Amino acid sequence: MSRSRGPLVLASASPRRLELLRQVGIEPDLIDPADIDETPGRDETPRLLASRLAREKARAVAVRHPQAFVLGADTLVAVGRRILNKPEGEAEARAMLALLSGRAHKVLTGVAVIAPGGRLSERLVETRVRFKRLGAEDADAFIAGGDWNDAAGGYKIHQMAGAFVTELQGSYTGVVGLPLYETVSLLTGLGWKA
Repeated sequence: MSRSRGPLVLASASPRRLELLRQVGIEPDLIDPADIDETPGRDETPRLLASRLAREKARAVAVRHPQAFVLGADTLVAVGRRILNKPEGEAEARAMLALLSGRAHKVLTGVAVIAPGGRLSERLVETRVRFKRLGAEDADAFIAGGDWNDAAGGYKIHQMAGAFVTELQGSYTGVVGLPLYETVSLLTGLGWKA
């Protein structure tokens, strides 16, 4: 795909988001990660947080690139209202894995695109994922493999944790980090043409 008006800026340092865009032939002109406070607001639900963070990331970067299309995204893993961030160590990763074992959880990805001139378009994509009941050997192998590192919820579905998934309802690419159908729809809807 090629752009028709204005460059495309990805407001994320995520290698997974860049890889997903490349899968559909989109190569951002620039990668300029947003640096924002991601602390949830008081009583802010996971859905509202994912949407707000995507929007804020896009806005923070759009200020620096007013003539560009700016793409911001944020992915959260939630069990009920509890948000599972990136684990800070093996013990936290193991606790998250135990919480996800044998049950369903939600992966919420907010996507926001700001066009040249400031017009904003956004979507929230919710995917329901169920893990099998994990035994001690599963957990030990997973933790030893390190796939929990730098991943919301302590797992990357496109790696070892993919073998734990018994059910997925929604967007697989949204769980990886960027729902491609919705992202391309937002871009083209704002005038960024293939």
